[in-house]
Amino acid sequence: MPMIVYVDLVFFLNFAFDFLLMLSTTLILKKNIKLRYLLLSALVGSTSLIFLFIKLNSLELFLVKLIISIIMILISFSLKEFFNAFKTLYLVSIILGGFLYFLSITFSYKNEGLIFYYDKFSINFIVLLIISPICLYIYIKNIKKYREEYKDIYEVDLIFKNNKSLKLTAFLDTGNKLVDPYFNKPIVLVYKDVLKKFIPKNIIYVPYNSLNNSGILKCFAIKKLIIKDVGEFKNLLIGISEDDFLINNVSVILNQKIWKEKKNDIKKNKKLFIFKKIKEK
Repeated sequence: MPMIVYVDLVFFLNFAFDFLLMLSTTLILKKNIKLRYLLLSALVGSTSLIFLFIKLNSLELFLVKLIISIIMILISFSLKEFFNAFKTLYLVSIILGGFLYFLSITFSYKNEGLIFYYDKFSINFIVLLIISPICLYIYIKNIKKYREEYKDIYEVDLIFKNNKSLKLTAFLDTGNKLVDPYFNKPIVLVYKDVLKKFIPKNIIYVPYNSLNNSGILKCFAIKKLIIKDVGEFKNLLIGISEDDFLINNVSVILNQKIWKEKKNDIKKNKKLFIFKKIKEK
């Protein structure tokens, strides 16, 4: 018996799924893309159906789909955003594809031990269309939750006076406003166990007061602190913390003051840039 393919239904389903993928990509990347561009991208994605009726091997079909996905991204995103959008689109596609495959195996097949057989039951396309947005919504919600939890966590390099370096994970704590009262240097707290081999002989004893207690904090100077994707900071002290910070993999507590100084530098640079542009005119 010949198989009947409803091209209009398949086209509509492909269009709907491509639209969901593009919409999910924009939500994850927090981009405000106009609806017409997303619809146009989905329409371009649906044209891949044409190539199902053309004799192509697996590699050729893969390359065609790759080119179409690149065009889809370029319609909705700028060249600067291309790589992140491309990576996110394929990640979301894998998540959704895996989810649909799982549903297909779960509901369409039964097994006896290691033997799987077709049970003459298939998931309705409309059901898939309803379930897919729910799946993507849960995925995007979890991504946003993860970002919220880890938005203040950074990878840092401590460069010591002897040029040795130490890679650590840091947390930006707005409550850490500790400064050296003598030279007004901000203090970055580091858990003592990771500093065993790096603590110099020249220790600076800094008195401190906080809401809960007060005392003397052992500190020492370093050459510089490099925060990945942010910049480098000099003229600061490392405070040796006796207590673990109880945050997953975090052994450094950054100081709010160095963050404010960095923001002020960025503002100054922007003003200088604007001033130079006006002067050139």
